[in-house]
Amino acid sequence: MQPFKTLLRVRHYEMDALGHVNNAVYQNYLEQAAIEHSEHLGATLDVYRELGGVFVMRRVEIDYLRPAVAGDTLEVTTWLKEIRGTRAFRRYEIRKQDQEDLLVTAEALWVWVEVNTMRPRPIPREIADKFLPVQNLG
Repeated sequence: MQPFKTLLRVRHYEMDALGHVNNAVYQNYLEQAAIEHSEHLGATLDVYRELGGVFVMRRVEIDYLRPAVAGDTLEVTTWLKEIRGTRAFRRYEIRKQDQEDLLVTAEALWVWVEVNTMRPRPIPREIADKFLPVQNLG
């Protein structure tokens, strides 16, 4: 599935005692990239409300490879590896803007839940179709 990239600027209050981005902050970056990716494809919060559901992060695995510091601009790349039933498996890479070295790699499991019950439900076709690659029918 098509990768999506967004830029995030590291803020001073996101630093830890060692002077680099606190590990817990990276999960916020992952969530922000996923939200922007969904919005870019037209899967906005309003669409989610109409369908009566929302994605919630159920599990995340993060590998911290190199530090980032306040003032860095980070490029967060994300894509859906797989959509199946109630689950969407999303991959991430974070690097400093215009650099190749990875700072973080991650994989998250997102689950579609019904807002009223907060119980998992199959991802609506209207949402899943937005993430599927365009098929060449010619």
